Amino acid sequence: MAKKMDPYDPESADSCSLTEEEVEPKLKYVRLSNDLKNILSEEAVSCIAVHSKFLCLGTHWGRIHMLDHQGNRVDIPINMRQNPHTLSVNKIAVDSKGEHIATCSDDGMVIISGLCTDENNQKLKVDKVIKAVELDPMHHKSGSGRRFLIGDNKLVLYEKTFLKGLKPTILSDSEGPVSAIKWNGQFIAWASSLGVHVYDLNERCSLGLIKWEEPKDGRLTDFRCNLNWSNQTTLLIGWVDTIRICVIRKRNPIEVSTRNLPTYIVDPMSTFQTEFYVCGIAPLESHQLVVLGFSKERDSETNKALRPILCVLQFKASDYIEICTDSLSMRGHQEYKCDDYHLDCLIEENQYFIVSPKDVVVASLYETDDRVQWLIEHGKFEQAMEVIAKHGGKYSLVTVARLYLDHLLSLQQFDEAAKLCLRAFKTDKQLWGEEVYKFAKVKQLRSVSSYIPKSAECKLKPHVYEMVLYEYLLFDPDGFLQLIKEWQPGLYNTKAVINAINGNFNIEDANILLEALAILYSHDKEYDKALTMYLKLQHRDVFELIKNHNLYSVIKDTIVQLIELDSEKAIAMLLEKDKIPAEDVVKELENREDYLYRYLDAYDKIDNSGKFHWKLVKLYAKYEPSKLLTFLKRSNNYPIQEAFDICKQQLFYPEMVYLLGRMGNTRDALSIIIHKLEDIQMAIDFCKEHDDMDLWNDLINESVEKPYIMTKLLDGIAGFINPELLVNKIKKGQEIPGLKNSIIKMLCGFSLQVSIQDGCNQILVSDYFNMHERLSKVQQRALAVTGENTCGLCRRDIIVKDHSRTDIVVFNCRHFFHENCLPDKYNVDFCTVCKSRKP
Repeated sequence: MAKKMDPYDPESADSCSLTEEEVEPKLKYVRLSNDLKNILSEEAVSCIAVHSKFLCLGTHWGRIHMLDHQGNRVDIPINMRQNPHTLSVNKIAVDSKGEHIATCSDDGMVIISGLCTDENNQKLKVDKVIKAVELDPMHHKSGSGRRFLIGDNKLVLYEKTFLKGLKPTILSDSEGPVSAIKWNGQFIAWASSLGVHVYDLNERCSLGLIKWEEPKDGRLTDFRCNLNWSNQTTLLIGWVDTIRICVIRKRNPIEVSTRNLPTYIVDPMSTFQTEFYVCGIAPLESHQLVVLGFSKERDSETNKALRPILCVLQFKASDYIEICTDSLSMRGHQEYKCDDYHLDCLIEENQYFIVSPKDVVVASLYETDDRVQWLIEHGKFEQAMEVIAKHGGKYSLVTVARLYLDHLLSLQQFDEAAKLCLRAFKTDKQLWGEEVYKFAKVKQLRSVSSYIPKSAECKLKPHVYEMVLYEYLLFDPDGFLQLIKEWQPGLYNTKAVINAINGNFNIEDANILLEALAILYSHDKEYDKALTMYLKLQHRDVFELIKNHNLYSVIKDTIVQLIELDSEKAIAMLLEKDKIPAEDVVKELENREDYLYRYLDAYDKIDNSGKFHWKLVKLYAKYEPSKLLTFLKRSNNYPIQEAFDICKQQLFYPEMVYLLGRMGNTRDALSIIIHKLEDIQMAIDFCKEHDDMDLWNDLINESVEKPYIMTKLLDGIAGFINPELLVNKIKKGQEIPGLKNSIIKMLCGFSLQVSIQDGCNQILVSDYFNMHERLSKVQQRALAVTGENTCGLCRRDIIVKDHSRTDIVVFNCRHFFHENCLPDKYNVDFCTVCKSRKP
């Protein structure tokens, strides 16, 4: 089995370099062991080829080992053979199906072996050091020519002939030894001492040379060129400390035809230099690479090589971003050189095999579960939840949320923890019921109170809400009252909360707690207790309580308190129809006349019976005299004498005048007007209203000695009394200011009055004669007699066939008679039915 790497084991590859800030890794690592462990204890690995079915390792002893991906030896003939090569194996190539492998060595041998059959096995002796060999990806296919490439100081293509011989074709004379070859469809890439060539097998032409600069330290041939295809047209090159990404594209068809150029051209799309030597290169995601690197620096103490690194880079046109860099603890790394390390990959599975002479480590992308686990271990719960929500995996949101909740509570971030509960637990009653106790332990139920579910579909057990309320009661009485107002009473046991308040009652928060008790008693339908609490508080919600729960029958003894609390609301409530008898209210308010006045004044506006008007006289006189006179005039439901006594006691003269007038004592009323009110115009109006000659005489007598009154009388009596009575009272020699104007005005008014009367008489006489004449004409007009008329006595038709037998008599009242039917036809002046005269 594969062994997971331990980052604390010096014999294990670290998953990531130690840095001040933890960065989420892209890759995880597993060191291969099992049978590979025994192999490495005896031999040193020189190269590797990876296929989705197996691993193929070449050693410095010239042996080939076939293993599965866990490092177990595969039971196939190739593993049973003796050393195929006598010297170190330089390269292993595998076809796309994994049915053939090709190996080359310093011993000059190229060996092609079938893993399923020996039919197409080949051995080629070149007598030169062969550093590179490559199989046609379609080598397994019958009729493909079983082609393969080898490189020494030239690039040679071999293919099987009809007679099963090998036909060599030199594709290119190389500039020095060929160090690497990669075959991809119709394109072949290989490295020489000058750079990298790309060859098109279809057109049998080179697409050009990508030159490479010599390194500052050493020669280009001292370093292995690392080639890889990320897809059908993208070539990855890593050599020395430079990485280049090239894309093969088609030329413009016009350019191809006119200039006789190859159909394809190689375009470098990105070139950049790294801070390390490149030991291997492989594709990852779009614009991302996995690069195996060898540090340029040496250990400062021992001057030996440092650990190799595996970098995830995101490349740009001429630069790159380092996403993640892992320092790998490969066994014996201190003694190795750059070319001792190899990197191969399974692109489809995102697995990367890092090889050193004594180690094979597999790096793979962090899967969802790996990412989540790492994020949890490093306290990045929010990101972990985002990953789960997007990609799923074995971890559930709830599991991570619970861990996150514990983390937030440990940091005392209580509000964030409460919001997390709402987001993660939503309407899961069981989860809420379990996790809310974590807040209770740290006395922070108040933080979660706004988010705890309260709907009917997700209602928790009552004691959960009671715990929240109890914590508020102890630490935040205002918040406690707010919750009592907001929460539905069905969430908790009201009696339990009432008992908690009574057990923790304190004077400092008395008003808050009394209001809470009032609400709770209302919820518990103990309205009398709730009413008591509101009245103690002088709280205006008492009116809503009475109205909502129809408590009118129990408030009789609290009417005064209610009016003291809010007179407007209380009186409006007391006036509601058929709720509280007015007699009961009046009885309760007998000792508070100010409240009684407000109530009766309002009651009088909605009730026309006047049954309390006898009380209102005294109340108006005491509290609002300006309304008294109007009230006395519109009401007949009070004792006049008592009302007069009250007005007399308070010296309300206008009211006394009105009441004396109603009692018939007009002369005393006039005396008050003249002597107390001293309002002559009012006195004149009073006399006009009552039209009593005695009153006029009294007024005239009062004016004799007061000239200014005389003038006003002369101006106002015209049309009511004979002015002569007043003029005769004027003494000779008496000076009366404005007398002349008053007499002229009086005479003009009298003359006008006489003229108007004459005009009216003339109109009446004319109308009389006109109407009389019209009446005479109407009465003299002929009356129509028809067959529909009947005799008023015999009830037969008035018109008979024999006209000679009888005459018809008609009266103004339109009654018709046969003359023979009348009792005395010769002496009838009146209708016998209605006594109307005959016309």
